[in-house]
Amino acid sequence: MNDPIQTLKNFWELTLDVWQTGFMGIDIGRLVVAVGIFAIFLIFRRLFTHYILSFLKRMALKTGGDFDDKAIEALENPIRFIPVVVGLFFVLEYLEFPETFARIGDNLVRSLIAFAVFWAMLKLVDPFSQFLKRLEKVFTLAMVEWLVKAIKAAFIFIGAATILQIWGIEVGPILAGLGLFGVAVALGAQDLFKNLIAGILIIAEKRFNTGDWILVHGTVEGTVETIGFRSTVVRRFDKAPVFVPNTKLSDSAVTNFSSMTHRRIYWTIGVEYRTTVEQLRTIRDGIENYIMENDAFADPPQVVRFVRIDRFSDSSIDIMLYCFTKTTNWGEWLEIKEQLAYAIKEIVEGAGSAFAFPSQSLYIENNPDDSPEAFIPPAKNKQEEKA
Repeated sequence: MNDPIQTLKNFWELTLDVWQTGFMGIDIGRLVVAVGIFAIFLIFRRLFTHYILSFLKRMALKTGGDFDDKAIEALENPIRFIPVVVGLFFVLEYLEFPETFARIGDNLVRSLIAFAVFWAMLKLVDPFSQFLKRLEKVFTLAMVEWLVKAIKAAFIFIGAATILQIWGIEVGPILAGLGLFGVAVALGAQDLFKNLIAGILIIAEKRFNTGDWILVHGTVEGTVETIGFRSTVVRRFDKAPVFVPNTKLSDSAVTNFSSMTHRRIYWTIGVEYRTTVEQLRTIRDGIENYIMENDAFADPPQVVRFVRIDRFSDSSIDIMLYCFTKTTNWGEWLEIKEQLAYAIKEIVEGAGSAFAFPSQSLYIENNPDDSPEAFIPPAKNKQEEKA
């Protein structure tokens, strides 16, 4: 029978060996301390971000602009990530891994630093875009939005390439391989590239911008919401979105109602045939004077204006009214039309005339009493009657 004391001694030596061997030759005690160091940095992270962000926000309030406020708000998450990276660096330095694992740890820390830097740059693009929006006088809003997306894509690409380079992965051969792959994909994705080029042409030609009311005959009518790389989202007036391929908008005739300088009113006003010439002159002059004296209507030579006796229709004498309002807002235009309709009704009734209704007259000619009746010979027999 083994000595119990020796058995306990052997167990204790085994425990010490496990403790000292630990993970990759690092004793468990150092691992516990390393976990404690990382936990301290996580706790410090909350204090660090709270005081640093509070200090930066106080400094931003003194500038008076809103760019630095938005920039600090955008950088909040990347700043919170800094203590995590620093904590991981101290943990790896404390543990002193063997050479191979030490190199992996070093690359990991470098990758996280690069990630934090490019993450911060990516977040700063949105606040910085307010300066790009000042270029709307030169470029369209959609072009500025595309530029912002392109900058973000560039930061993502450069950041990914930097991290790959840290791990010893060459980006050049990857790009060359992607180029060959891209040629193969391009042959099967011609529509995608056509829509992409069409979207660029739409923005470059300034055919329409976000928020414009457009009409593409046979396709869609509504308000432009976004101009994407492949398609444009047009929301119809029933609030249903329509995703239109950019090639459809580039190759088709597009009516941009938002680019109107004025809105047109084109009416045909029919009055009764019993209306006299003097009444017609009174009605025509009254309508023209109302439009001329109303500031809501545009005047020549900016636009044309006609109030003329146009034609003799089947059941009315037609007066053509052709004019333009200064406003292009649909709601205001409807209100002006309503007031014009009230005025025309008052003018027509004030002249002693009335509006004509579509009608048809049937004239029946009666024979005089002394005229002979038409002779209808009687049928000789039933067979002839049937015939």
